[in-house]
Amino acid sequence: MKSFGKILCLCLGCTALVVPAHAQNNTIKLNLQQAIEMANDSSLSALKNRNQFLASYWAYRSYKAERLPSLTLELTPARYYRNITQRYDSNTDQDVFRAQQTYSASGGLSVKQNFDWLGGTFYLNSDLEYLRNFGETKSTQFSSVPLQLGYSQDLLGYNPFKWDKLIEPLKYETAQKQFIYNMETVSESVITYFFALAMAQAEYKLAKENVASSDTLYKIGMERFKIAAISKADLLTLQLDNINALNALENAKMDTKRAMFSLANYLKMNKNAKIELELPGLPMRMEIPLDKALAMARENNPSMLSQRQNVLEAQETVDRTKKESRFNASFNASIGFNQVADKFKGAYRNLLQQDLVSVSISVPLVDWGVRKGKYNMAKNNLNVVQLTAEEERQSIEEDVIMTVNDFNVQRNLIASAEEALRLAEMAYEQTRERFIIGKADVNSLTLALNRQQSAQNNYISSLRNYWQSYYKIRRLTLYDFASGLSLYSKLKFDYVRF
Repeated sequence: MKSFGKILCLCLGCTALVVPAHAQNNTIKLNLQQAIEMANDSSLSALKNRNQFLASYWAYRSYKAERLPSLTLELTPARYYRNITQRYDSNTDQDVFRAQQTYSASGGLSVKQNFDWLGGTFYLNSDLEYLRNFGETKSTQFSSVPLQLGYSQDLLGYNPFKWDKLIEPLKYETAQKQFIYNMETVSESVITYFFALAMAQAEYKLAKENVASSDTLYKIGMERFKIAAISKADLLTLQLDNINALNALENAKMDTKRAMFSLANYLKMNKNAKIELELPGLPMRMEIPLDKALAMARENNPSMLSQRQNVLEAQETVDRTKKESRFNASFNASIGFNQVADKFKGAYRNLLQQDLVSVSISVPLVDWGVRKGKYNMAKNNLNVVQLTAEEERQSIEEDVIMTVNDFNVQRNLIASAEEALRLAEMAYEQTRERFIIGKADVNSLTLALNRQQSAQNNYISSLRNYWQSYYKIRRLTLYDFASGLSLYSKLKFDYVRF
């Protein structure tokens, strides 16, 4: 498996090779590897998988950006008030209503930096405000905070930044491996479509040969019936075989069209193109070590990674609810300068020191066990998540063991099925020749034909089972045992290439 840019170039190269044939007779030759590469490049499932991964990619980018300093500009260019408000008059010692008309504007710059180790936030601010009063008493004022440096955080001991640092990278790694897992699922799907068409084409080819053969045998049977060499029942059986062969040919033709359309539709090819498949030959001898497959599954399988993420998130909930069940406390401290003046320049002269230190505490005295209940719920949920993770691990390992054991005997089954097909073809030809010269009966001929068809189906099924098992192992382990490389390490996750 290569990066998607290379895969795209390869698929374009494959397309360039088949275009001349398509232009001449609307026939495209396609082997299994080409079909897999085309499916992983242009199928709807592949496109959906890429977009799902991009969503996770940008979520991880957002997490990384939150670890960097942020700069924010806040402006209120104009704010105008005109109303009647209640004020206290010290001369008359009573409240009075007075008209108020003001215009103000403000602006500020702030820089924030999260501090992962403690879970707090450093901030640096600079603000300027302008106020203009109208009415009987007119005045203009500028208020400035040239610099304010501060730090704030919760004092519970719960640090969300620490948990994010554990969870977010694992979440992104899971998304990466889930993407590869989904692409290997696409490969398995196209293998199913590929061999469904291969089986249909093989049956169609055999049906055509059977029509020609049954027609010939029926004509021979009529000649032999005339000289009483065969019975009326045998002649009727030959005629029935001829009719059944014609019906089987029509059914095989429809099945081939449906299978071809399904494969072309999955690969986003021309629906009217005629696809001529090239079946893979006997694969190289390869035995997958079970211990290696299990180790790779534990390391790479996205379901296992997802369960680890679920456990971490449940542990985070336990940590948060445990500390929140006691009391809430927060701390904020800052130091800076400020000034007020009637002129703009005066607001930045003779600056006065501005200090702030605050500690707030919230202690639940009576909450009827709400916080304790949340904490106990979180602990029970953690137990459930841990048990689910263990259950998922056992299920995946069982699937790996069964698939590897099946795969390690598939090559021998292919060789056996190939030999059985060769013998069945030879047996049918021998029986057919013996029938023509009158040394075999109709039942023997029909039995030989059925054995040939069964042997052919078994051979194609053996090829399909081999490649499905191999790509299923790749999907479960994200490891290419043919090259000895991890699919995760081979693929570059550069979103520009998608």
